Amino acid sequence: MNRIKELQDFIVGQETDITEFDEALVKKLIEKITIFADHFTVEFKSGTTIDIEA
Repeated sequence: MNRIKELQDFIVGQETDITEFDEALVKKLIEKITIFADHFTVEFKSGTTIDIEA
């Protein structure tokens, strides 16, 4: 829960909408990205994963 609160505070603290790649934000949010032949999986540091079809 503490990690989620930290991430929420970081996002709220952003002054503008995200319009370009933000390496600091990516490092805070994403644990890893796994690429497969037909899709890729994004695993967030919170433990949530999403599959994205290629």
